Order: sequence, then C-alpha cells, then structure tokens
Amino acid sequence: MSLSVQFANDLSYGPTYLFADWPNLAVSTFGAGVYTIWHNDDRFIYVGMSGRGITAETNRRNKPQGIYTRLQSHASGRRSGDQFCVYVADRLVLPILSQDDITAIALGRRQMDAFVRRYIYENLRYRFVLVQDGATAYAIEAAIRIGGWEHGRPFLNPSR
Repeated sequence: MSLSVQFANDLSYGPTYLFADWPNLAVSTFGAGVYTIWHNDDRFIYVGMSGRGITAETNRRNKPQGIYTRLQSHASGRRSGDQFCVYVADRLVLPILSQDDITAIALGRRQMDAFVRRYIYENLRYRFVLVQDGATAYAIEAAIRIGGWEHGRPFLNPSR
C-alpha cells in the first residue's frame, strides 16, 4: 500500500498533541491507527501503529483497544513492554543523564522510567490517524518506516 496524500498530510501537519496532556479525548478508545512522534514539533523521530487484529468485523469491547492503549503506554514512560520507551531511554535520555543521575538509578534511589516519562512529557508530541483496520495501519507504518514520505525515515525505528 502506498501512503495516501491525506494520511501523509494528517501525520505530517495535522494537530499535534502533548504527551503531558494525556489522556487525550481526541483519541478514540477503540480502533486501528497510525501515529507519528515528533521532538518539539520539528524532528520526526518515530512512527507506530496499533490495532493489528482489528477488522471491520471486530466487536468493540468495554475496555480500550487499539491506538488509545498504545499511546497511553507511551505516555506512561514505562519501558517494560513498550519498545518506544526503551528507544527513548537508550537514545534520548541516557546521553543527557549526569553521572549522579546514573549512580542514583544504579543504587535504586531514582527510577529510569521517571526520567523517560519526564523526557516524553517535556519534549515529545504526536499526531495520529484512525484507519479502517489493522492491515491498513500496518501498511502505512511500513511505508513511513522505509522513508516513503517527505520527512524521511524515523530516527528511532527506521526499517533496516
């Protein structure tokens, strides 16, 4: 699937949302979608999708499913089970920690996840689009990861 002009525009120039403002009422609690993450609105760093198993026949549950839960996980800053937060920790947070911060983490006086969450809240924004199903979301994410749009490949998760 090629990246449609409308999806590219929405993910490039649509409204941006701060992770610090989570939860976001604009994000549907159910549905497949694609999102881009930006460092202070100007540097494209990540593309993701959620809702891989969602189809037109998927019944909505009483609990959130899809893009909402994925963005919620990213906003938490918790590295466990969230590859985006691991990338942020390794590539963006670790290089700016002081030796005292690293020592405090190693001694258990501070938590690395707290540094990750603060970094996400202070520096990162996202844009998103909802799509009809998980297969479409996956195809759009794949097209962006290989650089199939004007912003090139994402800093944190380009296709290899």
